[in-house]
Amino acid sequence: MLVGCLALNSSFEPLTLVPLRRALRLVIDGKAEIVEADGARSVRSANQHFPHPVVIRLTKYVHVPRRFRRHVTNTFLFARDHYRCQYCGRVSAVLKPRESLTRDHVVPLSRGGGNTWTNVVTACSSCNTKKANRLPGEIGMRLLNNPVEPHFVHLSWAVRKLTPTQRKYIRMFYGAATLHELARSVESEGWQSPSVTRR
Repeated sequence: MLVGCLALNSSFEPLTLVPLRRALRLVIDGKAEIVEADGARSVRSANQHFPHPVVIRLTKYVHVPRRFRRHVTNTFLFARDHYRCQYCGRVSAVLKPRESLTRDHVVPLSRGGGNTWTNVVTACSSCNTKKANRLPGEIGMRLLNNPVEPHFVHLSWAVRKLTPTQRKYIRMFYGAATLHELARSVESEGWQSPSVTRR
């Protein structure tokens, strides 16, 4: 199942996956062109017909920072930490029904910590409640990994599936190593997506 359309910069640099509706709007507005389409599918409206885009390319170059500067969101935070509590090590699949993954500020906001990539970690609700507004060391808790700001490429695709056609553009621009790292990331969670496989 196609969950998004891969958007390329005008330089063919992969940027992110966008919803189908957004991809079509960019094409209709002349801000992007369809590079690859799903020949078996199409998109129709009352008076227009388009091939189902799989990869689009922006017509104008968009400057992208070297590092991922997106605001911290739980979706990307949990992906960065492989859906694992950074205190007890449990993954989301083994949490009890009343537990869930949450965002924890290593240095609490009430003590001057910021909502930044280097100060937030994934924590199960039990560990987050136990830690409360204290520093981990104050109550004998230790982080499994120090929080770092992730590279935008790895996060952009770590939480989504890629089609073989979309993988081709990631491989062309970033090399096979990026795909291998994504595959390892997926495998470390105990499952393998058919669309993020090693080739």
